[in-house]
Amino acid sequence: MSSKSKLTYSTRASTHPNVLVKKLFEVAEAKKSNVTVSADVTTTKELLDLADRLGPHIAVIKTHIDILSDFSNETITGLKALAEKHNFLIFEDRKFIDIGNTVQKQYHGGTLRISEWAHIINCSILPGEGIVEALAQSASADDFHYGPERGLLILAEMTSKGSLATGEYTKASVDYARKYKNFVMGFVSTRSLGEVQSEATSPSEDEDFVVFTTGVNLSSKGDKLGQQYQTPESAIGRGADFIIAGRGIYAAADPVEAVQRYQKEGWAAYEARVSA
Repeated sequence: MSSKSKLTYSTRASTHPNVLVKKLFEVAEAKKSNVTVSADVTTTKELLDLADRLGPHIAVIKTHIDILSDFSNETITGLKALAEKHNFLIFEDRKFIDIGNTVQKQYHGGTLRISEWAHIINCSILPGEGIVEALAQSASADDFHYGPERGLLILAEMTSKGSLATGEYTKASVDYARKYKNFVMGFVSTRSLGEVQSEATSPSEDEDFVVFTTGVNLSSKGDKLGQQYQTPESAIGRGADFIIAGRGIYAAADPVEAVQRYQKEGWAAYEARVSA
């Protein structure tokens, strides 16, 4: 596990060079929450209702904006207003995976206008280094109006059974993150990757990438489509800084009660890690 993982969010925020990561840690500390809720609903009304009800208890809301049946400007303005009201960040789980020219258009234009409202995006590096370079270039372009509060997570590992995001793919993910660290804020992975080394790069003393871990569920070990779940305690124990939970929260009989349980258990696991 990375040595930075054993420090508090506030300590990491105080020295972190990335403005968005600094804000993320400050949000987590202020709300005593490391929960990211995956709001995989299909209408704007459901999305905004969830964001409003769960907002006080989460650090980040993760969207799949392209599954909404009625995406519109109301979706964008409503989501941004709730992020401001409840002090959370927005992570669009677009998983960009194409040539550089295409992903720039997908991120910084098109119908979904992702760069306008999403603080965090992610990508797969299957197309090669060009995808990371293109997204970083787009975010630093002269006509980009949203400042430094935008960042990229590289999809370095997945929790689905039989995932091929392993080995050399994961090593390359870390290499690209180190090369474009002004825009790459961390990884979606099942563990801390700070100690991963390759012939191309090795970790520096001040390296502090954020780890988001998916597939966190308190009441299920998996589904029929290959998803494999883990608990907040096990995820954070392996190096996750932020846990991502979906169906365990939004599909619960009482989503607010459910998110409070994840918030409590996730924070307890974090406190145990930093006090060890």
